[in-house]
Amino acid sequence: MGAEVINHARFSDLSTMILAFWAAKFPDVKLSTFGGCQLEKKGRRAIAPDIVVYVGEDVPTWKTGQSRFIDLDNWRSPDLVGEISDTTLAIDLDEKKRLYADLGISEYWVIDVRAYRLFAFKLDETGVYQQCEVSYVLPNLVIALLEQTVELLATKTNTEAAIWFSEQIAVNA
Repeated sequence: MGAEVINHARFSDLSTMILAFWAAKFPDVKLSTFGGCQLEKKGRRAIAPDIVVYVGEDVPTWKTGQSRFIDLDNWRSPDLVGEISDTTLAIDLDEKKRLYADLGISEYWVIDVRAYRLFAFKLDETGVYQQCEVSYVLPNLVIALLEQTVELLATKTNTEAAIWFSEQIAVNA
C-alpha cells in the first residue's frame, strides 16, 4: 500500500483519536482497532478499510504460519469499518458499501474530507445498509457529534478537534 495524502492522513488520525477517547470514556466497551488492515475471505475480493473496529472479545490475533491479514474465514467480521474519502467518495458510497454489507459488517462510516461530512450506515436485517443517526456499535454515540467533530477540521487541527470531541462526550455521555 502506498503512502497516504495529507487530508487522508489527517482525517484518519482524527478517527483513531476519536475511538481512543471513546474507549477511555467507556472502558466497558472493549474496542480493538486495526486501521488499514486487509480483510480477506475465500471467494471474495480482499479489501482494506481505513478504519476497522472490533467490539468485545474474539478479535483477530496473528500466529506464526497464518496470514498476516484478517482472514474472515477464521475470524468474525469487524463490527465497524470506515473509509476516508478524498477522491473515492462515489466508490465508497456504492461499491465498497455493498462489499462491506456482503461481509456482514454491522456499521459502516464514510468520511468525506472535501466537504467535511460523515455518513454512517447500519446493516439492516435484509443485509442492506441504512443511514443511521446513532451508532449501534459505539453505544449512544450520536452521529451528529461525529459530523461536528469532522467539520472542525475546516478551521482546527485534528488534535484540537479530537480534544473538543472528548470534552463533548465527557459532558454529554
